[in-house]
Amino acid sequence: MRTAERRERLRATAAERGLDAVLVTNLLNVRYLTGFTGSNGALLLRTDGSDLFGTDGRYTTQAATQVPDVELLVDRATVAALASEAVRAGAGRLGYESHEVTVDGLAQLERVLADAAAGGTVPELTSIHRAVEALRAVKDDDEVDALRRACAVADQALAELAAEGALRHGRTELEVGRELDARMLALGAEAPSFETIVATGANSAIPHHRPDRTVLAGGDFLKLDFGATVDGYHSDMTRTLVLGHAADWQHEVYALVAEAQAAGRAALAVGADVVAVDTASRDVIAAAGHAEHFTHGLGHGVGLEIHEAPGIGPLGAGSLAAGMAVTVEPGVYLPGHGGVRIEDTLVVTADAPELLTLTSKELLVL
Repeated sequence: MRTAERRERLRATAAERGLDAVLVTNLLNVRYLTGFTGSNGALLLRTDGSDLFGTDGRYTTQAATQVPDVELLVDRATVAALASEAVRAGAGRLGYESHEVTVDGLAQLERVLADAAAGGTVPELTSIHRAVEALRAVKDDDEVDALRRACAVADQALAELAAEGALRHGRTELEVGRELDARMLALGAEAPSFETIVATGANSAIPHHRPDRTVLAGGDFLKLDFGATVDGYHSDMTRTLVLGHAADWQHEVYALVAEAQAAGRAALAVGADVVAVDTASRDVIAAAGHAEHFTHGLGHGVGLEIHEAPGIGPLGAGSLAAGMAVTVEPGVYLPGHGGVRIEDTLVVTADAPELLTLTSKELLVL
């Protein structure tokens, strides 16, 4: 199973850091490592290989099906029970997800460990600093397949709406957004990847505008930023089109963003610094005099979360690796007039990046 391979990768990380065990409590990380999709689950991963998966009685049957290869511990106080088991097994150093544990949660965990030790040696708690998220940044074949299917659902949903004339003047942003969501669900998505963005006219100059009752009108930009979730994996795509007739300034802005987006895609390569990738795209926009109109990072990783590592932007850190799934989404936003964003989801490979969102990026005038 892929999940077993992922646990071995985390086990190697734990051993390198001198940990005896790792307590994984983030539900998405638990899913990544075990396949479990319920609302209460945690994993005690031990460097000796004797792992424990914990949940409560509601999920006994589900856990047996989804996590058949890890010993099951059923206890409503799941995390506390796993922590106690770590003590009983003699763990000296216990890793935990400090970015997930609250101050009160940490205090409770320390009390549980002390009580379980009963005056003996209490394990030393050590943060693993998003170690699982670092593993998740590089997708395996199963994950890339899920991403392909999620992107295909989004592509088809938009194609069907455009072909049926659903993107037309007189409708509201809310109506278009709800229909796009419904179409993705009908095509097999579990859910939209995030709150679908439909922004027309001046609203298209707002990067993350929330759809409202603004009516689509001829001559306006229409920006659609949306995605589908399939098998827990998210797609992300933005396309900007024009209703009716495109003015010269709209053609110019669109062409500029398309050029910047192509530069960003071309910069995706194994070993490329994420800041350099952002710069490759951002410089195109800056050279045209619109630096102040590109107000966000170039992209981000996608997977079990819509935004995950790596971040591609001026404040990013690190370099790209084969198997990373990322977005490239430059934009130019002219307040009061309109804006353009063009976004794709791609997978970094040893050769050219694999494009997963296949909807045309030619300026569509409906």
